[in-house]
Amino acid sequence: MPLIRPRAFALSVAALVVVIGVATWGLVGRAAGANGDWPAYAGDKASTKYSPLDQINRGNLRGLTIAWRRSGLPEELRTIYPDAQAQANLQHTPLVVDGLLYMSTAVGVVMALEPTTGKTVWYDTLPPRPDGQPGRGGATRGLAYWTDGKDARIIANVGSNLVALNAKTGKRYADFGDSGQVDLLKGFERPITGWRWSSGPLVVKDVVIIAGVPAPATDILNERVRAPKEMPPDDIRGYDVRTGKHLWTFNVVPRKGEFGNETWLNDSWTYSGNSGTWSLISGDEELGHVYLPTENATGDYYGGTRPGTNLFSESVLALDAKTGKRVWHFQVVHHGLWDYDLPAAPVLADITVNGRRIKALAQVSKQAYVYVLDRTNGKPVWPIEERPAPKGNVPGEWYSPTQPVPSKPPAFDQQGVSDKDIIDFTPELKAEALKILSEYKYGPLYTPPVVLGSPDGPKGTVFMPGTNGGADWGGAALDKETNILYVPSAHLPDILALGKSQHPESTLPFVKQAVPRLVGPRGLPDPFKPPYSRLVAIDLNKGEILWSVANGDGLKNHPAFAGIPNLPAMGKPGRLAALVTKNFVFMGEGSDNGVGLGGMAPGLGGGPMFRAFDKKTGAIVWEMELPAGVSNAPMTYMADGRQYIVVGVSGRQYPGELIALALPR
Repeated sequence: MPLIRPRAFALSVAALVVVIGVATWGLVGRAAGANGDWPAYAGDKASTKYSPLDQINRGNLRGLTIAWRRSGLPEELRTIYPDAQAQANLQHTPLVVDGLLYMSTAVGVVMALEPTTGKTVWYDTLPPRPDGQPGRGGATRGLAYWTDGKDARIIANVGSNLVALNAKTGKRYADFGDSGQVDLLKGFERPITGWRWSSGPLVVKDVVIIAGVPAPATDILNERVRAPKEMPPDDIRGYDVRTGKHLWTFNVVPRKGEFGNETWLNDSWTYSGNSGTWSLISGDEELGHVYLPTENATGDYYGGTRPGTNLFSESVLALDAKTGKRVWHFQVVHHGLWDYDLPAAPVLADITVNGRRIKALAQVSKQAYVYVLDRTNGKPVWPIEERPAPKGNVPGEWYSPTQPVPSKPPAFDQQGVSDKDIIDFTPELKAEALKILSEYKYGPLYTPPVVLGSPDGPKGTVFMPGTNGGADWGGAALDKETNILYVPSAHLPDILALGKSQHPESTLPFVKQAVPRLVGPRGLPDPFKPPYSRLVAIDLNKGEILWSVANGDGLKNHPAFAGIPNLPAMGKPGRLAALVTKNFVFMGEGSDNGVGLGGMAPGLGGGPMFRAFDKKTGAIVWEMELPAGVSNAPMTYMADGRQYIVVGVSGRQYPGELIALALPR
């Protein structure tokens, strides 16, 4: 099929003959495809981003057009919040259940829309602030839906409050928490002044699971400037979905006498923090487990004040949803120094390996590994070996002698830096790239940071993937019929240079220094071989990469490549998320305002194209130019006999909005 490139933006709303996918239940409860719905952030609680809907197919793909669009700050809210603006980086993915679409707006207000037109049905009214101004929260990536067959609720964190809304009317439940909301600032052992979580809750076994990041007694936004060794732990909490009652707390930095406390040497557990989940989470209703990807401990790049391996930082954590008890854990980075937070919800899959059926979990990572574990017990499906890790020479630092390395699947993007990774389309480009790198320290994955001005790396350490490279919160998508995992990856290096903090409140001896971003020869994004973004297909039954393709031609026409024949497709750096349907993998290029693109020249990062890839080969079979880059995780649903695909678009010069694509009448 030839590549189709429609560029129309005509509005159309109507119905077509429907082919509704079979409902999928079991491990996730209600799943995408049940009645054509999309009842969870990623379609289901297993975080597969999969739908069996197939009305949109190769025969009619070229007919996709815009059916409706709504701003991230809908008109009804503009008069209430006249100073608010739609997000320049809209990351929200809505839900669709029983004839309504639910979205979280730029000010945190939850709205219900007609899924065929985008028209408002209801919206939540937030209690006023103490000063009498309208209450508001922040934008979130997702909402949660819950029903017991009689009652149906939308669960959201709005600012620092947990709320439950009647799914049909939008009314708050007066008996939920305190007058309809739960104050999430309460219940922490250490003093805090705020709490934030942009990802959103999950309900498993009638328990609302809340992660998020509490703010310390001083401004959390200045954490890296102030460089404190003391931070509150990002403890995980469970609340009753009907009453809002607090049921349990899991301590992500183990207290005295708890499992893992011994991994924080010199009593560093008494003041260290973070180590929780800022990203999205998954759950298994059948097992009653919730799965959380955790982040780095306090001091993302310097850990001398927290010696030890630091459980449960940078781990996959399985908890019993009813009790909050640890079921198992698997730490993917010991004593992290690279900000290699686990960035995305684990994907749950029932795979077959050498004839054996396994309830598995696949965790993608910034460092381009996929950790495949048995989700019942946390044991690796294929061996994950502890291998020697490079040691650094930063004064006072504690270095883990080993790091876990999966034997399968292979890494899905560049890991570490060596001369073989240097761009080499011409001898001149290669020589320029080598000259750029000559002022930095570089080496294999987990090469540690250096102090700025160090003889072995005067400008710092180049590490690849960088803090924003590899996989990120967009995660991966799973074809549940084939167990092929589709992993979007951003090719983004980073520079680590440590130095002494100049802030008077600093209690860390070293902190990451602000240095210019790494730029490649002649203005290219970096000195390494493209592609700058890719989509990778991994067979989870075999642990093998099936194919890896660039996300479009991208920077193929960059002036640095002028006159070079037979160039491959290159993609552009961007933060990506994929959607899998019966027929295609859909993925955009990402917003040009995405994290990790700061300081990059206009046009180098992100882009407005939205594409369909052949699931078997990775070939691009269709693309459409949208008003701005796709900045959320796309989703799909069926309404009134018509399949819709909804994307969030936003950019540096484009306020965020939701756009629904569908076939014409």
